Amino acid sequence: MTAAQAAPGAQGSRPRSSLRQVVLASLIGTTIEWYDFFLYGTAAALVFGKLFFPAKDPLTGLLQAFLTYSLGFVARPIGGVVFGHFGDRIGRKRLLMASLVLMGAASMAMGLLPTYQQIGVAAPVLLAALRFVQGFAVGGEWGGAVLMAGEFGDAARRGSWSGWPQVGVPAGNLLAAGVLAAMAAAQSEADFLAWGWRVAFLLSGLLVAIGWWVRSTLSESPQFEAAEARAARAAEPAPAIQVLKHRPGGVAIGAGLKFGENVAYYVVTTFAIAYLAETVHAKRQIGLDAVLIGSAIELVTMPLFSALSDRIGRRPVYAFGALAMAGWGFVFFGLLHGGTGVDATIAVAVALVLHGAMYGPQASFIAELFPTRYRYSGVSIAYQVTSIFAGSLAPVIAVALLQRTRSTAPIAAYLALACLVSAIAALTARETRGLSFAELDARGG
Repeated sequence: MTAAQAAPGAQGSRPRSSLRQVVLASLIGTTIEWYDFFLYGTAAALVFGKLFFPAKDPLTGLLQAFLTYSLGFVARPIGGVVFGHFGDRIGRKRLLMASLVLMGAASMAMGLLPTYQQIGVAAPVLLAALRFVQGFAVGGEWGGAVLMAGEFGDAARRGSWSGWPQVGVPAGNLLAAGVLAAMAAAQSEADFLAWGWRVAFLLSGLLVAIGWWVRSTLSESPQFEAAEARAARAAEPAPAIQVLKHRPGGVAIGAGLKFGENVAYYVVTTFAIAYLAETVHAKRQIGLDAVLIGSAIELVTMPLFSALSDRIGRRPVYAFGALAMAGWGFVFFGLLHGGTGVDATIAVAVALVLHGAMYGPQASFIAELFPTRYRYSGVSIAYQVTSIFAGSLAPVIAVALLQRTRSTAPIAAYLALACLVSAIAALTARETRGLSFAELDARGG
């Protein structure tokens, strides 16, 4: 009998979910949520600047579209704190269900939104509001999904089990880029701008229904139930306050781990598409296909890095990914500038493999920084607050640097510095692989 099956619970006669069920449900749910979140980024690079922020200079419209894109990142820590608070109080499962529905509703509403030409300034205002809702929802999703997988699994393979929900990120991006690429390939430019892009957003309704059904079958996290049984939880201060009071170092390390990884991902998957289309003047399909192929490769390789972190440790795997990405950025833009499909695909695919070396072990690495009773809040704060200064601003900073210098060298330097922050955080952190949650909880806090 596994630890997950033996753990106490409040499910009555209902059988405990198996680890495979939990991992599959977490993966499907995160794929759907990140599909919605990344869909906006891809559409911002290709569509929103033209339809919601018309400007004579294409880079100005693009910059405005990316600024609303960044609103989702501003909302993520708010969602992380709110969902983390209730996730630590009433359980992981209910909050995961709520985040899924909220995200799907916002995405479907985007698919029905009138353009600037139809309703004027109200169009970008409504788009920005819906992007905020998306960010709030995804802010609560990540912590709950990775904790469900990690808290059901065993210590020896926690990196692998927690890493599977992480695969939902390239899977979601793969799905988002794939749907838009299919619509773009099958339609003229005019039809794609008129209505084709909307299909991808409306598809979210069907995906959310599937995710809801899968997640509704899950049991609550056994680690949460055990911690709830041991503590008089209602008498404790807010979990977020506990985190900041007892584990500020954990928050700092977690934020450092996230910083470079987050900057790298959005430069590679969002800014690169816009750069190819608006500056290199490559066909729209080239950028979409490069991200599509790169995401497929990362989807396969990321679990290998997660498993490797269980064998040799979180620190060396993470540091390798960060340092290699810091160097690859300079090669990356040289390849993109060529404007060919082969060059763009190599640039993006290698970058996303290196990103997977960081993102695969990240869930277990950050989760192991915090004890169970405020782990949801801890991982959400460390992960989501960083997004304001990292992924949120990465495309904006990249476009601004390009506008000012007309060169990609400063963007590559910015990417390298961000990744060095993550490498330092990884090498500074204590190694936590193989430690049980009981051992981690015993460290106090």
